[in-house]
Amino acid sequence: MAVAAENQSQPPQNDLPYVLILKPPTAFSIFGDHFFHSPKFQFLKPFESPLPLPQFLLTHAQSVQAILTSASGSVTADTIRLLPRLGLVVTTSQGINHIDLSECRRRGIAVAGAGTIFSTDCADSAVGLLLDVLRKVSVANRYVKQGLWSTQGNYPLGYKLGGKQVGIVGLGSIGTEVAKRLEAFRCSISYNSRSKKPSVPYTFYPNVVELAVNCDALIICCALTDETHHLIGKEVLSALGKDGVIINIARGPIIDEKELVQCLIKREIRGAGLDVFEHEPDVPVELLALDNVVMSPHNAVCTTESLEELRKTVVGNFEAFFSNEPLLTPVPLDDRPHSSGYCWNGCGW
Repeated sequence: MAVAAENQSQPPQNDLPYVLILKPPTAFSIFGDHFFHSPKFQFLKPFESPLPLPQFLLTHAQSVQAILTSASGSVTADTIRLLPRLGLVVTTSQGINHIDLSECRRRGIAVAGAGTIFSTDCADSAVGLLLDVLRKVSVANRYVKQGLWSTQGNYPLGYKLGGKQVGIVGLGSIGTEVAKRLEAFRCSISYNSRSKKPSVPYTFYPNVVELAVNCDALIICCALTDETHHLIGKEVLSALGKDGVIINIARGPIIDEKELVQCLIKREIRGAGLDVFEHEPDVPVELLALDNVVMSPHNAVCTTESLEELRKTVVGNFEAFFSNEPLLTPVPLDDRPHSSGYCWNGCGW
């Protein structure tokens, strides 16, 4: 057994540079671990080794030159310090709050993300959730499938999207795509962001509560940071009001979930469309029985097409790094929080 364990901990014996995978991305379970294959590098997989992760890292410390991670695989300062030859961290997510950027900056380690690959998919889902909540598509679908149309008559009417006042929290790449789509519905668009964007025609509110007061619907598109954790709480929800709808395709903890549940139960807001939750994959049981809530299992992030684009981007970043060429989607290692970020929480691509 000892010999077998030792053999499993050994890297492949060839001259290709090594990329460490801290935790297998979800794409592996769908497409197989050949998904990010390249003839220019090889993977080290500690999750296939019987060795504890710290021991595995110490064993291969001098071999690892790059890391592949996802939102579910944190790249901490402790991990980085165990790898003296580490030069690049690539994440499959658009969000990067799972990577210690300060330590990467201190060590001169480059970071690459998914760029804006997922922005259009997220925007499509946000608008889809908003339409679903307003027009009651999902609940009306259940009504028909349960045979209630013929016995109980027509289902109650929903509400139109056209002409609504919609506020977007976080006008980054995702929020901008959401706004473009809503323009086609003749919606009046306003936004909250870290600063006003002179190049956009939408109304800017520096305060989220003020934004909510002036909206029929609020769409959360910002990154999860210390500043945005529970940004949407009782005060914002109350400001949104009983006719308001909230959509979240960003990160679950941006909303105070307990407050949201109570507001939905008491009908203090009209409804919610939620792709993300505070403690995924656990969803508050109270939401399951509510007909004013539409939910999806954190899959707004991507489609089959965008995953193929992600594969090319991830592989391209590693190949560029090992060829001393510019990265395809570099992340600026500055001190500012990075917004626009949809980040796959829980499983991660």
